[in-house]
Amino acid sequence: MTINEYQKLAMTTLNPELSKKDVLINGVMGLCGESGEAIDIVKKHLAQGHELDREHLIKELGDIAWYLAETATALDVDLEEVLTRNIDKLKARYPEGFSTERSINR
Repeated sequence: MTINEYQKLAMTTLNPELSKKDVLINGVMGLCGESGEAIDIVKKHLAQGHELDREHLIKELGDIAWYLAETATALDVDLEEVLTRNIDKLKARYPEGFSTERSINR
């Protein structure tokens, strides 16, 4: 499955009663909420001595992907474009790969 196929399939579960504005709001709020759930799993592992719940973390990453797709859909952009633009930005920022110097002085 391609990333754009994922977006199309995932958006079949989007609430059709939401306005474009509400889709955007729901998307960014969902990204924040699901990212919080993901970091909570890692926090329990790193700070509280739990085994890393890999399966739960993978499920949360899927939820993050869904909300990313929703937010992109609200912006009328496909995920491939979002990811391509991110790679272009990273290549410009770190043309030789990551460096601390370029990270500090960008």
